[in-house]
Amino acid sequence: MTRRDELLTVPEVLAELGGVSRRTFYRWRELGHAPKCIKLPNGELRVWRSDLTAWLASLQEAA
Repeated sequence: MTRRDELLTVPEVLAELGGVSRRTFYRWRELGHAPKCIKLPNGELRVWRSDLTAWLASLQEAA
């Protein structure tokens, strides 16, 4: 399966979320409330734009 998608860095995700702090994002990950992330071999995280969009949609439905 090929994804015609974009991998976002954590700072890009935080900017898309309106300036959520890095600490808050990592706390959400610990609690299982963050969008799905990919951990690269160098330890950095990436988020597919489609996963971020789906995660935001799920929050909207729950509200």
